[in-house]
Amino acid sequence: MSEATRDKIEIEAFPGRGPVPIDLTRVAPFGWWAAVVIALVAFIDRVEYNLVAGALPAIQDHFGFGDTLAGAIPTASAIAGVILLLPAGRLADRGHRRTIVALVVLAWAACSVVSGVATTFAVFFASRILLGAAGQLYNPPASSLLADYYPGSARGKAYGLERAGYYMGLPVGVALGGALATAVGWRSVFFIVAVPGVLVALLVLTLREPVRGLGDRIDQLRGTTDPDGAHESVSLTTSMVAEARDVLQIRALRGIIASLSLLYLGLGGLFYWLPTLLERTEGLEYDAAAGLAGGVGGTGIVIGIILGSRIGDRGHGVKPAWRLRTGLGFLALGAVSLTGVVLLPGLPLRMTMITLACVGFAGAIPNLTAASADVVPARRRGVGFAVLQFVTTLGGAAGPLLIGLTSDAVGSLTLAMLALLPPMFITLVVLHRTTQWYDDDARRALAG
Repeated sequence: MSEATRDKIEIEAFPGRGPVPIDLTRVAPFGWWAAVVIALVAFIDRVEYNLVAGALPAIQDHFGFGDTLAGAIPTASAIAGVILLLPAGRLADRGHRRTIVALVVLAWAACSVVSGVATTFAVFFASRILLGAAGQLYNPPASSLLADYYPGSARGKAYGLERAGYYMGLPVGVALGGALATAVGWRSVFFIVAVPGVLVALLVLTLREPVRGLGDRIDQLRGTTDPDGAHESVSLTTSMVAEARDVLQIRALRGIIASLSLLYLGLGGLFYWLPTLLERTEGLEYDAAAGLAGGVGGTGIVIGIILGSRIGDRGHGVKPAWRLRTGLGFLALGAVSLTGVVLLPGLPLRMTMITLACVGFAGAIPNLTAASADVVPARRRGVGFAVLQFVTTLGGAAGPLLIGLTSDAVGSLTLAMLALLPPMFITLVVLHRTTQWYDDDARRALAG
């Protein structure tokens, strides 16, 4: 048999559809459409979630609530989402993931409409809590889908696209909310954004539900690992807590989760307080500070995700623990640059450090996310991603609160930002230690 014939095979990729031909030499044998669709899901999620920030003054004027309740909206949404993450992970390991993601996006659109028609603040608040809860439900099934569509050499790019959509939705949501609230009224903001939500849900339905472990199976066909274990199923009687405890027995996953939670703590604190820091230290108006921070930060994020995913995929499977080592290098850049953001005065220098910090943090994220898929067996990835999202959500929520409490205690936001530095450098130590377990745990996951 020729080499070309061996590279082109037929494989059962989609339940009930029979074997389909694929080319093993292609990095992404099924193309990039699935990653693009999931990136759009992440994008519209963050756009919808952040509309309130842009339209907040008009909403406060209408309902007459203060800043405490305004700040409680995202906090309550995050808590609701965290509560539902483990059930979402369990459902992702048992249900039809494409359908789950599509229904979640439709739920966002419905919650958005409810926000627009709310006649009392209580109804508006409840609609945002429901939206925040639904916003977490898409992650475990969507991440599990990407792990099955893409073998190891393509996962960094696939997760990089998803994270790029997620993070670019932050500034777009704020800007869109403010612009539409001024132009057509704050209620119209939530009606208008429901339309692309429905369209994205329809796009999700264009995807096929892949066989669980498909990406791993392709890796095995490219190598010599016995593929039999990759299609085991988890007992339906296993409790969610037991499943979560089971995946946390994977040492590399514990290290990755700890690293990402500390990373999100730093990112959450940096982005939430950065406009205020620029306003207080550089004498900028708040609107100008927010626009500058968002533009510079968004640019750094895009550059970091592109570089990080490409570098991480290029050496995956060739060099030991390459994804983690790549993430470690980007994190070191982010930690050092964040130190410069806090300590170095002057707007040009500070903007340069912000850009480099965002490049570093964003370059680490797709590598660590892909690495978490690498070390968890296909049959448990839904719960694995749920646990990952659970901890990182809590970490991201803790960052702004940590800075706020420290600022009130020491009387200086600049000094309070220093509280972000120890977690960043602790992350480097944790991730460096995790590299010793990654390859062994990835081999076990591939073998089922």
